[in-house]
Amino acid sequence: MNNPKVTLAGSEREPIGTRVGDQPNDERIEVSIILRPKVRAGVPLHGGEVVSREEFAAKHGAESGAIEQIKQFAKANNLIVSEVSAERRTVKVEGTAAAMSRAFEVKFDRYEYNGQSYRARTGGIKLPPELAKSVEAVLGLDNRPQAKPHFRVRGEGSPQASAAPGVSYTPRQVAELYQFPLDADGTGETIGILELGGGYHPADLKNYFSSLGIKPPNVISVSVDKGINKPTNPNSADGEVLLDIEVSGAVAPGAKIVVYFAPNTSQGFQDALTTAIHDAANKPSILSISWGSPESTWTPQAMTAFDSAAQDAAALGITICAAAGDNGSSDGETDGANHVDFPASSPHILACGGTRLQSANGVIQNETVWNDGAQGGAGGGGFSDQFPLPPWQANAKIKPPTGGGRGVPDVSGDADPQTGYRVLVDSQSLVIGGTSAVAPLWSGLIALLNQKLGKPQGFLQPILYQLPPTDGAFHDITAGSNGAFSAGPGWDPTTGLGSPSGEKLLQALSRELIKVPN
Repeated sequence: MNNPKVTLAGSEREPIGTRVGDQPNDERIEVSIILRPKVRAGVPLHGGEVVSREEFAAKHGAESGAIEQIKQFAKANNLIVSEVSAERRTVKVEGTAAAMSRAFEVKFDRYEYNGQSYRARTGGIKLPPELAKSVEAVLGLDNRPQAKPHFRVRGEGSPQASAAPGVSYTPRQVAELYQFPLDADGTGETIGILELGGGYHPADLKNYFSSLGIKPPNVISVSVDKGINKPTNPNSADGEVLLDIEVSGAVAPGAKIVVYFAPNTSQGFQDALTTAIHDAANKPSILSISWGSPESTWTPQAMTAFDSAAQDAAALGITICAAAGDNGSSDGETDGANHVDFPASSPHILACGGTRLQSANGVIQNETVWNDGAQGGAGGGGFSDQFPLPPWQANAKIKPPTGGGRGVPDVSGDADPQTGYRVLVDSQSLVIGGTSAVAPLWSGLIALLNQKLGKPQGFLQPILYQLPPTDGAFHDITAGSNGAFSAGPGWDPTTGLGSPSGEKLLQALSRELIKVPN
């Protein structure tokens, strides 16, 4: 490996915030090197045969030769190989900051942003050319906070909160309004939830589900990269964690719920995703993600690696739901441009947008795009700058603006805090909204669909976009905007195909499965 090193495509990164000092050379750093698959696993059509986890590891994991190259690279650069996972296509190497700086030819500094100190790197990551061909991403050199939870507590920053009292629902009531098939409970399914902070007290879950008259689901936590279940107070990310568990658990109380806790970095996020996908002990069939940030805040290599893992999940028959963001068409960026949120913008992830849901006597009266203004929040949506328009959206005659790609969101559900969800967080009763509620809502629904249909629904987007409007599988949202984009008939970049009509969606998917050859 004596050839001059080359820059890993898409790895360039610039610091944000204020430089506060030099990076200590002796700090121990562990990075995750993500490798390309031996052979890319194909994504089955709806109802088609999925790959088993055992078969996946053998056929679609990392090449043993590439793993060996990394071991040689590590040894030559005074780094230690601390973990090898062929099925996750991940090799972790550990060493001092000084050794990492030499190995990857990066410059480190200490920066501070939004009150948090982090290790920043500048420029691209360099690798020997023969190794670079096998690598999708190197994550962990820079450990800035990568994502935000997409939940909004009613009354925080919203002028609407004081202008008019809102309504609130239990997750079960929302499921009833959307006519979920509640003669199922998700038995036999496992919902994996990715969390980048916060935690839960088991006593809260026991009290919450008891108050709903529901048997508490089986909830366990898994540590990734030393991330742990660490509850603190209701003003923290605990609100996200409890919202995710309580919404999905209320909809599908028979499902097992596994919460994967990881550090809030691009490395932690990636490792949480791949750990959940390839968790042979718990075997999640659905993953719920309520964290994200604008595509512009990610490196292309990190988005490529995450989407690549999501494609692996699709091959395994796992459905991934992600919140589309709570800051409208700008996604909170201040450059005057439109942005979509990642990972919701991954074409292999079901992007979940937000509505305002008003009902009377157990029936939906009105449903519009969630938009409470700049301070109150609005559902994210728009067109990707990273991923091209997928075939299933092109076939649905979706036409992005010039330069735009994959349309976000795919589907939607109640997200306005003014029509929010009643939850229990650290012994405190709160009403919470945000697209963070929609990802676990859809995850619960898919657990019910999987149970009723007797097989995982897996990668749903292609079939959802093919369903004829006459099936009535969605409530088409035609009023409201999220800033730059307005709702209208059919798919739109505010609420996607619409909110679910659960029983009709079940019937439509059942009809489609009949067409699948055995």
